[in-house]
Amino acid sequence: MALSLLLAALAALALVGINEAGYRQSSIALAEIDAAQKVRSVLNQLLQNILDAETGQRGYLLTGEAAYRQPYDNAIQQIDGNLASLRQQYAGRPAETAQLAELSKHVLRKVSEMDMSVRLRSDGKEDAWKFVITTDVGREEMDSIREKARGLVELSNKTLHDSQTQVMLSLRLARFGTSIVALAALFAFFLYLRQTHVLRSIGERQQETLQRERNALEDEVRERTTSLAELATHLQDVRETERGFLARELHDELGSLLTAAKLDVARLKSRLADSPDAIQRLQHLTELLNSGIALKRRIIEDLRPSSLANLGLVASLEILGREFGERSGIHVDMKLEPVSTDESRQLTIYRMVQESLTNIGKYAEATEATISMKDHGTHVVVEVVDNGKGFDALKMRPSTHGLAGMRHRVEAAHGKLTVESTPGHGTRIAAMLPVA
Repeated sequence: MALSLLLAALAALALVGINEAGYRQSSIALAEIDAAQKVRSVLNQLLQNILDAETGQRGYLLTGEAAYRQPYDNAIQQIDGNLASLRQQYAGRPAETAQLAELSKHVLRKVSEMDMSVRLRSDGKEDAWKFVITTDVGREEMDSIREKARGLVELSNKTLHDSQTQVMLSLRLARFGTSIVALAALFAFFLYLRQTHVLRSIGERQQETLQRERNALEDEVRERTTSLAELATHLQDVRETERGFLARELHDELGSLLTAAKLDVARLKSRLADSPDAIQRLQHLTELLNSGIALKRRIIEDLRPSSLANLGLVASLEILGREFGERSGIHVDMKLEPVSTDESRQLTIYRMVQESLTNIGKYAEATEATISMKDHGTHVVVEVVDNGKGFDALKMRPSTHGLAGMRHRVEAAHGKLTVESTPGHGTRIAAMLPVA
């Protein structure tokens, strides 16, 4: 990767250097070309102005009319500007400046010759201006002007050719450099692809290793979760078994003792009819024994509802709801449909409703509650709804209000428990269990 990055950086620097050098050389060459084009344009304009001045001079000499002299005067004025422009263009070029000086000398001589003839014509000296015209001075100066202008044009052409050659060299250098850089970039890209492939292979192997480890951890977690669920189910079964055993013991042993004590008190009351104080004490003892028997029955029902086995699920839930309403003062509405399911699921439904009512009495601050049970053929849906203060179900801890045990009991019976609650809008707890 480091080698690839180094090659890419070197290729980029080389490309930038080649482009910069080519740009500078091309800029200089293009400037030279532009200057050469301007020089040629000024030289052509200078020659044209001299020809226009010569034409205007001859027209004026032949006719003597001022209209023919106007083009001559305009051309003469532009000749000085042409020479000044050429001096500016050739600044810093000794060879061209020397030839320009020769050209300027001949141009001035030609202009002087034309000016002399025009002035003589204006003064009416016919013989004098005709004599000047018949001399070869003007022609010779014009030939010299053409020769010197041709020399400057050739120098300009040489500069133009050299500049074009320089531009071509810059383009070739740029093309060659771009090709080299492209090859270096391709090589660096090849190294990058190979390194990427190696890294991808390493990453895939690491992913496979991580996936295997993750699968192993998931299997272990699943196995332990199953073990914990089985243990929790076993503990619940043991708890229910112990509750049943304790309920039988309370019914058989404690019930027998309390019943025997109540019979003995009844016998004593019959024998102590003449002692009002003893009768009062025995009556109080009878009431205490009746309260103990009622407490025993309530404890037995809480441990193992006998009504579930004797009266069925619907009657047991009705008794549970009615007794809860009497104790708590909460109005309980019940909508119960008969359900045909096994004893284990009946006990699960009973415990779920019992735990829900207990939570309502402790925490909900409700005034109304509804217990409903519907038989859907293959499954049964049990709901307990209250109009209490509710809570935030999203922030609910797993163990809040005994919901964890309730959920596990329902899920152990292959069902699903749903808890819906919003602060200020009550709570709905629903369980869906298969019938078989």
